[in-house]
Amino acid sequence: MTYTSVSFYLFLAAVLFFYYLIPLSFRWMVLFTGSIAFYFMAYKTGWWILLIQILLSYAAAMYIGYLEAKCQPFWRNIKKAVFTASLAVTVLPWFCMKNGDFILGSILHRPSVTWIVPLGISFYTLQMISYLTDIYAGKIKAQTNPAKYALFILFFPQIVQGPVPRYENLAGQLYTGHLFDKREFEKGFQRIVWGFFLKFMIADKSAVFVQAVFDHPDQYTGCYVLTAGVLYSIELYADFMACTEICKGAAGMCGIRLSDNFRCPYLAVSVSDFWRRWHISLSSWLRDYIYIPLGGSRCGKLRKYINLTVTFAASGIWHGAGYKFLAWGLLHAAYQTAGSLTEGIQNRICEFLKLQTHPCVYRILRRIGVFFWVMCAWIIFRADSLSAGIRMVKNMLVVQNPWIFLNDSLLSLGLGWKEWCVLVLSAGILFFAEYRQEKGEHPGRRILQMPFYLRSMLYITAILSIMIFGTYGFGFDVQDFIYRGF
Repeated sequence: MTYTSVSFYLFLAAVLFFYYLIPLSFRWMVLFTGSIAFYFMAYKTGWWILLIQILLSYAAAMYIGYLEAKCQPFWRNIKKAVFTASLAVTVLPWFCMKNGDFILGSILHRPSVTWIVPLGISFYTLQMISYLTDIYAGKIKAQTNPAKYALFILFFPQIVQGPVPRYENLAGQLYTGHLFDKREFEKGFQRIVWGFFLKFMIADKSAVFVQAVFDHPDQYTGCYVLTAGVLYSIELYADFMACTEICKGAAGMCGIRLSDNFRCPYLAVSVSDFWRRWHISLSSWLRDYIYIPLGGSRCGKLRKYINLTVTFAASGIWHGAGYKFLAWGLLHAAYQTAGSLTEGIQNRICEFLKLQTHPCVYRILRRIGVFFWVMCAWIIFRADSLSAGIRMVKNMLVVQNPWIFLNDSLLSLGLGWKEWCVLVLSAGILFFAEYRQEKGEHPGRRILQMPFYLRSMLYITAILSIMIFGTYGFGFDVQDFIYRGF
């Protein structure tokens, strides 16, 4: 059961019916029961691994909370030992299942092993780490009710691919029942429709061309790779944001607000700015639980760059096993280090070209530059291997074949001219929505201010357009969400 399946929305309707049917103080039980049911329907194996992890992290958190009251140095050392052991036990299953085959095959040259990988392990592992760390630091108190703690980990809208929640932000919303709010319910529905638009009108269409090029990295060079790189950057963003919007919409119908995961990332004016806007819940997690504990930027520039490198190396490893993911993370660390080291040179170039007198042009140029560097990293991220990714980037820069934009070459890779028109128009709608949001005007709020009949007509038109011109319209297979694989 995926977030785009009919069965999920039948399931969601049942959860909403019972959630608003029973008394407020018991509504968290509906979410708990529904989350367990969703996990079993979505993924029938590996549940026992998740169950063991929940029980162990719950017990460790309770014991750390108990030791918090002990003031003697001996008990503080016990507390630290328990915390360290609990982190190791929490991380070990993820590390083995996500990196085991790579270590066995590429490093130890041993036969691979078939691992049982629980659904959402990369995301709920981060939840458990942050929960244990915050209890150890005294920021929050351990949840005494094991069912409520399990609900925090299992909450069905975000278990598959985030956003990664913090206990202090989500727990109170889960355990306190919410009254039915027509406006919030409609906002949730609106987010789900927008998610379907992003998925079927942009992400899955882009994936057709992207897959054709990346499956044959040595056959397609130059502007083919450039086009595929641009489309993959758009595909990944649209796909990930689509799932996030659907998750936030489903939670919003219950009156629960999940954290924002994106804030117009491709309008960033630097790579550092990009990471303040992209996958915000993961970026902030890496900042708070790796970068800052290492010393952040408090210990001089050299230490800052080392901490940055370690943090983004961890980000690469979290995304997947293999040299290409590590290289992708290190590349982003190198981008930010280079940007910091050359800041003075960049300012002098701006002064020489008098770009300060044209701030709009300067901002556009910076955004194009950031998009290009991020796109190059995405090509390595998407390629079958690090060597293939490097070759593709090299071929994109070296081979000159701009005539493919003037003949029918791009139409021979899975997308006809009609599909290209739909894709370009849909991407334009996304860009317009992002631009207005950057200006502080959220299009969704303006829609909610319209009369009911206009809103209804707009929703119906959007749904019919997705059904006719989206994935269903041209017979493409529905692609699973990309970040589900991480």
